Amino acid sequence: MYESSLVYLRCVKCGHKLELEIFEKNNEVVEGILSCVHCTANYPIISSIPFLLEDFSSYFSIRAKLGGYLLLHAKNLKIKSLIKKSLHEIKYVGEDTTNLEKNWAVIYKKSKHTSFETKVKNIIKTLPKCVSVIEHGCSVGAISAVLAKYHSQVFGIDKSFFALLEAKKRKIKNSDFFLADSLSHPFGNKKFELSVALNVLELIEPLKLLKIIRNQTRRFVILSDPYDYERGKNSVKVKLDAKSLRLQLNKMGFKLLRHTSKPSFIPWKLIVNHRLELNYKVDLILAVILSK
Repeated sequence: MYESSLVYLRCVKCGHKLELEIFEKNNEVVEGILSCVHCTANYPIISSIPFLLEDFSSYFSIRAKLGGYLLLHAKNLKIKSLIKKSLHEIKYVGEDTTNLEKNWAVIYKKSKHTSFETKVKNIIKTLPKCVSVIEHGCSVGAISAVLAKYHSQVFGIDKSFFALLEAKKRKIKNSDFFLADSLSHPFGNKKFELSVALNVLELIEPLKLLKIIRNQTRRFVILSDPYDYERGKNSVKVKLDAKSLRLQLNKMGFKLLRHTSKPSFIPWKLIVNHRLELNYKVDLILAVILSK
């Protein structure tokens, strides 16, 4: 995490400002703790990634292996103590997703130069330069890197630690990445000129995410999804398709641009391994805020 990002961050529990205690630093903060000046909540920074979560025990309840990994890699005793406390307070242990998230980070990293990625890049580079950009579900930072070429400041948030590690390896000076939940993001009332959320509507409750994006965006929004809602017990409650998504955007005061008023079917190929590929058809939307 870059020290300059501190001014934008807020406590995800109460919305107040955070203070930074640094334990290790090079060109950015490698290890430290963010503390709320109001409610005294603590958020560790490990491997340059801030963990800005409302409930650490809930997060680790399906990522116990990640908790063990972080205990091994954290150097400071205060951070180790915070992780241990969170692990001890786990009330329900679900199926561990640590290895799954690690594998998907690898899949996203090697699935490059897709038609979908090219289409998104073409939209990004034709937009007016924006001062601030947020990307929900930034994953390994491939699109964040493109955003950073054309816009001033980019913030990416995701719940996958291993994906964010890959994003940090890109060393993009005008981008920073945070482990956080989009529905309780760490930016308080900050407004962004451009908000991006690609292929996350089946992972994050769509109506709740759209409301947050509407409230935090000044100008443009880029959305996409293959509408892959078949995720069993992990499926979202409200499933928006191409038509209902556009209706919701219209109700919220968005105007669809660049021929995205109609559904699209852009190829997006993910390489799982040398014998398996996933081929999605993604719907892409560019919209502008009409009124606040």
